[in-house]
Amino acid sequence: MDKFTRNTSFEQWLSPISNNLFEEQVKVYQLNTYTKKLYMASFLKLLLYAQLQETESMRALSDCVFSEELQNAIQLETISFSQLGRRLSQVPTEFFQTIFLDLVTQIHTKTDFQTRRKTTTPLKIIDSSTLPLNLNNHKWAKFRKTKSGLKLHLRLVLMEKGCSYPDQSVLTNAHKHDRSQLEVLVDDKECMYVFDRGYLDYERFDCMTDEGYCFVSRLRKNAVVRKLETFSLPENSSVLSDEMIVIGTTQNRAENGFRLIKVLDTKGNELHLLTNRFDLRAEEIAELYKSRWAIELFFKWMKQHLNIKKFYGQSEQAVHNQVYIAMITYCLNVLAQLNTKSTRTYLQISRFLKAALWKPAHIWLRKIGGNTVP
Repeated sequence: MDKFTRNTSFEQWLSPISNNLFEEQVKVYQLNTYTKKLYMASFLKLLLYAQLQETESMRALSDCVFSEELQNAIQLETISFSQLGRRLSQVPTEFFQTIFLDLVTQIHTKTDFQTRRKTTTPLKIIDSSTLPLNLNNHKWAKFRKTKSGLKLHLRLVLMEKGCSYPDQSVLTNAHKHDRSQLEVLVDDKECMYVFDRGYLDYERFDCMTDEGYCFVSRLRKNAVVRKLETFSLPENSSVLSDEMIVIGTTQNRAENGFRLIKVLDTKGNELHLLTNRFDLRAEEIAELYKSRWAIELFFKWMKQHLNIKKFYGQSEQAVHNQVYIAMITYCLNVLAQLNTKSTRTYLQISRFLKAALWKPAHIWLRKIGGNTVP
């Protein structure tokens, strides 16, 4: 218990970030070279503090350093908002991306991802969400006459009991089409991929099938299909039809045969689901597609509770860095839950952390449901 008493709750929350990896990356990118005051360790803590407190600007973050507890945590008494802004624009996004991916690896380990994949097929959900930007400040992200935006392409791992976490991401301008990232986000043949109709690409579907990747997607109702075979359904099935089809016109047609399953959603709308899995029951395929809702909930949670509504910097690098800091924050909450075997939600964990930020770590750990961290 003593080692947790010496740590504040904030320090304990940050502890999954590997010091060795952090120092290694700082040296690789020479981020502390010629630095006189704002070293990367202090800067990262400030950015994560800003995420927790949903601090609206660099000026507001600079004012927060007036707090004696924060001064002790970052080893700084004052810092100007202009220094913070310059630093955010100078740090390569790869630095924060590396930290994010290391936290993902830790989550994989804590959830026995490699062990689970030997007995079950892990489910990975792919989707994207557009983050609006101010056109006057972010002209580099213009995608309409009056709008700028950044698109976050994300792959979400769905765990048991509905828990989920991001394990891969790509940031592009909002005008970039979703299907352009499918090849990047599909890279594991032992997983099942679920994505929406924005990723429709007949040629890519053929390649995925030939290479052994499994997927469930949604087909547009006006898609040209040719029925090859109709599969029987059990009595009282919620599935409307189950067929083997060929999709596309003569000029643009998939070479492989796929499975088309028609079901009704909760509002009574007919959904056309496309998959290359013929070994599962139609009802199971429908349930797999319903799990796609988890990534919608993730994006909603992220936009509501992480600080990506207002961006601190105007440059592309500054904006990308802030998004990765937000995802690092999310992963730290996931690890806090896993390490303590807590039944608290990520939002509760975050709220209790803010309430006990500078108190001894054991107070926060006990509140969220655990006394020690492995």
